[in-house]
Amino acid sequence: MDTVITRRVNDRAIEGLGTSEPAWLRWPGMARLPVVTATDLVPPGARVVVVAPHPDDEVLAAGGLLSLLGRGRTQVQWIAVTDGTGSHHGSTEWPAERLQRERPQESRQALMALGLRDLEPVRLRLPDGGVQRDPLAAALLPLLQAGDVVVTTWRHDGHPDHEQTGAGCALAARRAGARLLEVPVWAWHWAVPGDARLPWQRAHRLMLDADASRRKRSAVQCFQSQLLPDPSTGAGPILRSTTVARAARPFEVVFA
Repeated sequence: MDTVITRRVNDRAIEGLGTSEPAWLRWPGMARLPVVTATDLVPPGARVVVVAPHPDDEVLAAGGLLSLLGRGRTQVQWIAVTDGTGSHHGSTEWPAERLQRERPQESRQALMALGLRDLEPVRLRLPDGGVQRDPLAAALLPLLQAGDVVVTTWRHDGHPDHEQTGAGCALAARRAGARLLEVPVWAWHWAVPGDARLPWQRAHRLMLDADASRRKRSAVQCFQSQLLPDPSTGAGPILRSTTVARAARPFEVVFA
């Protein structure tokens, strides 16, 4: 989840703090979403392939699911689309070279906090802020197998890299015979409860137990580059309070 400058994709503006988490939790429609289990989403014997546009998206999108799957024998493949070097524009505190070194390490620490050890990503090293659907799909296709479950950001999430990653995964998954699960990350920011722009008919709730919820909260705290203000530019944290609050939910919403 990168670059908290104002972005517009059609009518989806990412600015300010966005819709508050209490507003989402008060919405009756959230409680009406069908509940699924981790094994409903990733059947026994299937491999889960998590495709993250930026370091931290794997946790913000699916940290709870990964924690639940990490208890069993589910094979997990983690694909990092970018190294997240564009999160601090104009910063001397966090230049691209430092981000390229530290953000992947933050992801490793976060996955360990989720209970996933010795998990190394496939790094595609596409440009942060410049992900494109077709080159990404071409890079992903040799890495996918029939029967995989691909988890990534929703293709209409509002952030260009998230959208292109979702679209690229959809194309590659279809060609490979894999199942696609899309997860909204930025959409909680710009949408409002009951927003007709979200595909609620495809939405399901994955309930997290106390351990998975705790692990996800701990994993989010590993991304210190995104949680601290930048004294060199005067900018606030990339992951704002509303984002951190949403990551603390006892459930995750998946578009299946």
